[in-house]
Amino acid sequence: MNKAMVVELMSKVTKESKATCKRCLESFMDIVSDSLKKNKPVVLTDFGTFSVLKRKARTGVNPATGKKMQIPAKKVPKFKPGKALKDLVA
Repeated sequence: MNKAMVVELMSKVTKESKATCKRCLESFMDIVSDSLKKNKPVVLTDFGTFSVLKRKARTGVNPATGKKMQIPAKKVPKFKPGKALKDLVA
C-alpha cells in the first residue's frame, strides 16, 4: 500500500476530502520526522514506537572486490510495534 492508497482509505473511512486526509497524513509524517530528528521517540500506545537507533562503527566487506572497509557509526530510524499490533498480525 502506498501513500495515495492510504489517503484514499482515510478519505473513505472519515468521509473527509482527499486533500484534507493528505494534509493530515503529511502532518503526521512531519511530526514524527521532526521528533526523531531531535532524538525524541514517538510512542503511540498499542500501535508502536518510532525511535532512533545508534549503530556503532564496524568493519564490512565490499561484495564486488572482497576488500575490507570501515563502515562509520550512524543513526537510523526504528519502529517497534506495540502488543496490540503484534497480536492483530499474528
